[in-house]
Amino acid sequence: MPSSVPTFTELLRCARQSAVHLEMRDAYAVDNEKGPFAEGRAGLRLASADRAFWWRPWLDLISEAVAHGVVVRRARIISEPVSEYIRFEHSGTFTNVAAGEQVRWLPRRQASGTALPGNDFWLIDDRLIRWNHFTGDGASAGGEMSDNPAETKLCVEAFEAVWARGIPHDEYEID
Repeated sequence: MPSSVPTFTELLRCARQSAVHLEMRDAYAVDNEKGPFAEGRAGLRLASADRAFWWRPWLDLISEAVAHGVVVRRARIISEPVSEYIRFEHSGTFTNVAAGEQVRWLPRRQASGTALPGNDFWLIDDRLIRWNHFTGDGASAGGEMSDNPAETKLCVEAFEAVWARGIPHDEYEID
């Protein structure tokens, strides 16, 4: 098992074919989203025409990976009715799509028959996992790397099962 946890930039730049991300929480409180989430709660909505406002280094990284032939997919398992955080996340997901990421949403009730790992993860080229750990209130508790074959198999199967059932972003509507 690799001992150090690379940055997301290092992780995505080492991808050759695929990078998939499974998110399973209804709320996150990661530091870099606190300001935008507060602004969203206050009514600010990103406008697709105002790319200079919402384009950020993360989207450059995704765009760069996609330009190099990496297929980037994100699946989100969510409770319905959705949380305020998921509503915020959904409203800004068009930015991920604009960068070349494919995104699907799976209502939690439709995930019941799926074997899922205990943590969110990124899976690079079906071989390298970056587990994302969170505190009870949604703050980042750091990451952990694994190339364990059994864990990798679980992540591949879980992600593909969620992806197959998920609703493409442009078709998933929040009331």
